Amino acid sequence: MSGSRLDPAAEAQKVLDGMGVDSAPIPVERIARSLGAQLRFSPLDDELSGMIFMRDGAPIIGVNAVHHPNRQRFTIAHECGHLVMHHDRLSNVVHVDKQFPVLMRDQRSATGTELMEIQANKFAAALLMPARLFDQEVSSLSFDIDDDAPFEELAKKFKVSRQAVELRIRSLGHWMI
Repeated sequence: MSGSRLDPAAEAQKVLDGMGVDSAPIPVERIARSLGAQLRFSPLDDELSGMIFMRDGAPIIGVNAVHHPNRQRFTIAHECGHLVMHHDRLSNVVHVDKQFPVLMRDQRSATGTELMEIQANKFAAALLMPARLFDQEVSSLSFDIDDDAPFEELAKKFKVSRQAVELRIRSLGHWMI
């Protein structure tokens, strides 16, 4: 299934439910492998976080090995989003490097202006910070405008960046930001 009708959060939750994952941090590398993907960590240009391509019918997720581990986790989750929601498009996108079709996580995808990239970013956030688990953690913390500790605690618990935590809080409609 591909297109604007997709609910990235629901698709991420299906993956989590299918694997019986119900605690943080989410084992994103194990999830990628369960989806049939091979992971390849290589040093890439700083503006390129990762990519997904098909080789002999198998998805390969390339991850920038020089990026922070939390950014790598988001990249893997983002590429899993493409694999789950845009699998049919993986063979129809721009071909590079020996005719392999590739979808990349780069500066353009980070801006979230293209539908597939917006969906993959939403999927990644929902996969790494599932609403139910995230809401439980948020409700257990006390937030103060001058105290960054709750944000840091959430980032550490979910193994994501503080920025990802802040965006997730906003997207789930919490009042504190």
